[in-house]
Amino acid sequence: MSANLYDQDFYAWANQQAALLRAGKLTQADIEHIAEEIESMGKTEKRELISRLTVLLLHLLKWQYQPVRRGASWEVTIGTQRRALTRHLADNPSLKSKLNEAIDDAYTDARAEAYAETGMPKATFPMACPWSFERIMDDGFWPEA
Repeated sequence: MSANLYDQDFYAWANQQAALLRAGKLTQADIEHIAEEIESMGKTEKRELISRLTVLLLHLLKWQYQPVRRGASWEVTIGTQRRALTRHLADNPSLKSKLNEAIDDAYTDARAEAYAETGMPKATFPMACPWSFERIMDDGFWPEA
């Protein structure tokens, strides 16, 4: 029944499983699907980290390489992403061990987006992220051309 409900009405399944777990009825719980969902939640948190880093790195690249286009919108986006990343890492401290990998993934995407958005040659942007995580997150850091 639970596995069927999982496929037909995820919300109802999730509530049912939560009630079973709270009642200590582990033998009735859909352990396999619960485990899959927990793993999926972890992957979602990592994707959120990479996504926010990508937006931040993209705007830092544009800030550095398009100084004439700098404006309040980019400044707000950079600040917003820094604050959101701080909160996300506070909520998920184990993600700190994945920061180097996440920055590498995010920078690859940010570099490609910077190339597409600016129209500048791809070679304009360094192949690897030129900044440390500490620098990226520093409220006083605004890269210069």
